[in-house]
Amino acid sequence: MTLRVAIVGSGPAGIYTAEALSKQSGEPIEIDVLERLPTPYGLVRYGVAPDHTSIKSIAGYLRRVLETPGIRFLGGLELGADVSADDLLACYDAVVYCTGAMVDRHLGVPGEDLPGSVAATDFVNWYCGHPDVPSDAFTLDAEEIAVIGVGNVAVDVVRILAKTADELRGTDVPEEVLDRLAASRVRRIHMIGRRGPEHAKFTLKELRELGELANADIRTLPHEVEAADVEGLSRQIRGNVEVLRSWSTRIPAGRPRALDVRFWLRPVEILGTARVEGLRLERTRLVEGRVTGTGEFETIPADMVLRSVGYRSVALPGVPFDAGTMTVPNVAGKVTGTDRQYVSGWLKRGPTGVIGTNKSDAAETARTLLAEAVPGAAIAKLDDLLSARGITPVTYDDWLAIETAETELARTLGRGERVKLVGRPAMLAACGRVPRDTAGASS
Repeated sequence: MTLRVAIVGSGPAGIYTAEALSKQSGEPIEIDVLERLPTPYGLVRYGVAPDHTSIKSIAGYLRRVLETPGIRFLGGLELGADVSADDLLACYDAVVYCTGAMVDRHLGVPGEDLPGSVAATDFVNWYCGHPDVPSDAFTLDAEEIAVIGVGNVAVDVVRILAKTADELRGTDVPEEVLDRLAASRVRRIHMIGRRGPEHAKFTLKELRELGELANADIRTLPHEVEAADVEGLSRQIRGNVEVLRSWSTRIPAGRPRALDVRFWLRPVEILGTARVEGLRLERTRLVEGRVTGTGEFETIPADMVLRSVGYRSVALPGVPFDAGTMTVPNVAGKVTGTDRQYVSGWLKRGPTGVIGTNKSDAAETARTLLAEAVPGAAIAKLDDLLSARGITPVTYDDWLAIETAETELARTLGRGERVKLVGRPAMLAACGRVPRDTAGASS
């Protein structure tokens, strides 16, 4: 008999899991990769900065996996709305959840809910053309912006804010977003870390890119970067510290924008009445490995605050969830206390590692699943269930039609290889479909 497996989520974790199952299984296997959006690839499409084309090339690898015989892509299906966990258990011998961790953590300070205080992932989703975020979500009329966090996502956000629209014209940024970037009033950007430069999470390559920005002068303060003790640190971290120190002696070249990279500061309050007007910070130090306030404060002007201080997963309907670790409890990928349910990726281990880390993680989950899954547990077929509900999922061929439309749009606009379509209606129209919310049961 053929083993039938559903994978919920078509980002790197989900597709790597499909690949591992396909390669490891010694018996016939059919794998359906279910996705809430009309498009696959998750973080690779909607989380990687548009000017990082080498990382985005991972999509080519993921594409080849989806084109493997026995693997099927089903887009536009939302767990909890279109199908339930029980539905999937009725239709498959095993179910693997791979929905990632793309919700920002909060700062937990007064003023965080003011207009102009925004999650960095919302901004990333905006410039990456995520259909959940409308193209008019950001106007960039702020002259000073504070980005809280010193990881790679914060660096990406800062770089996009600092670049000109012309520098991004050859990327896949949606045309509507590019127009708003061209009208940006941003003049100064503050990137702020609670700890010292030796604790920052960005990579040396990403850091050096900031120093090469043609449209922004960058600086650090000597007392915030010289205090770092580099003895015993890794080569990567030593490189980061050396670059940051070199910026403290740079002479501004009079570029249109300025970027201040700050350390040993933590937000204590976002200031403002009707909207964000400033940010109050407390200087910090380490005491027995913990960040502690010194009682020394400063206030910087800011019209917008973007928080990038980590991510968390959200609970899935009908699936166990540990609110403490923000993960699905599991042992080697098997969801604790359940039968035939598994998990992979950030939802399994938390938001750690890089895109490639998901490959070994997926291989472990696949081994666990294949060691105990038995064909024949499914009593129904998903296609029949969806048909009875009037739901037609987005197929892989539909996705290829969306890709073709984006390639044609880029040609028409004279912009690079692809320009992303904005919103579900445009995507569905590209493959000859009508959104369900405007046509009853049709999709």
